[in-house]
Amino acid sequence: MSKEDMVKEAVEEAKAKAAEEAGAEMEEKVEETDTDSAENEDIQDKTENGSESDSAESADAEEKESDKEGASKTEKKKFFGKKNKKDKKDEKIEELTDRLTRQMAEFDNFRKRTEKEKSQMYEIGARDIIEKILPVVDNFERGLSSVSEEDKATPFAEGMEKIYKQLMTTLEGIGVKPIEAVGQEFNPDFHNAVMHVEDEELGENIIAEEFQKGYMYRDSVVRHSMVKVAN
Repeated sequence: MSKEDMVKEAVEEAKAKAAEEAGAEMEEKVEETDTDSAENEDIQDKTENGSESDSAESADAEEKESDKEGASKTEKKKFFGKKNKKDKKDEKIEELTDRLTRQMAEFDNFRKRTEKEKSQMYEIGARDIIEKILPVVDNFERGLSSVSEEDKATPFAEGMEKIYKQLMTTLEGIGVKPIEAVGQEFNPDFHNAVMHVEDEELGENIIAEEFQKGYMYRDSVVRHSMVKVAN
């Protein structure tokens, strides 16, 4: 056998051996791949089964929780519904209370209005009576002023003086008082000027003489003073 033939045979043997080794290695890899695939499929099946089980359990838990919340809301609605719903007796009591309150307010307004009207009527009536009494007071004053100094000591004159003083005290007690005039500045709210006079001793618009006394009842004028105004 030549050298060339020996080399070729060695090469062929090496190729065959390399092919056998490569084939064995490929078979091992295929087996490993199949094993891994089987294991992955098993794991995937377990995972899917676990996921389905977990999903079912989660769904059951959510359903139970929803039922609890629904029951809780229903109970709350029932509770608050019973609480907010008024009894017919309570509604009737509130209606009667409101009606009584309004009637009491109306009665209070009526009472105040009546008292005001009564006060005004009383004042009007009192003014009317005072106006009728004032001429009597004027006559008393005229009569007493005409009594001489000698006759003032007589029982008749003394009696008249006492009656006059008693009458004036009574009028003063109910709020009647004379208006000041002589020496005061003329005021049209209280005085009625019926005459003017030029007098250098008196200032301007000063009342020089009073012809008839004026009177006030409380804060209102019953009769203006009839006066003579200087300058």
